[in-house]
Amino acid sequence: MTDVFDKIIAGEIPSYKVYEDEDVLAFLDLAQSTPGHTLVVPKKHVDNIFDYDDELAAKVLGKLPKIARAIKAANPKIIGMNILSNNGAIAGQSVPHSHWHLIPRFEGDGLNRPKEVDNSGDYNDKKYQEIADAIRAQFK
Repeated sequence: MTDVFDKIIAGEIPSYKVYEDEDVLAFLDLAQSTPGHTLVVPKKHVDNIFDYDDELAAKVLGKLPKIARAIKAANPKIIGMNILSNNGAIAGQSVPHSHWHLIPRFEGDGLNRPKEVDNSGDYNDKKYQEIADAIRAQFK
């Protein structure tokens, strides 16, 4: 399957590149939630985080701090950064190619922090332990 990010990687669609190596491409998101909003994509097509192997994860995720530092250094008004990845349509993923949003934050930028959901009242020690045990069992 070819998606818009595959076409950007192949040079079929222009982009505003900010970083590129043999494994990763980073380019400005045209939506620009804030100035400098950058997308980081693996050049190897994977739909989402569930398709990464350890090697690809190291290559892609290992570049996030370097790219984030460059974005921050490019504008002294940047005082923070959201780094996020939506995985699967239910999570809001709009392009079926794994990508990471690096969204610079500025004083008064108008991006409101999402309201935290706190369901802790629905849980007890037993329920927490059952969930933790089920996840931990997957590493064996």
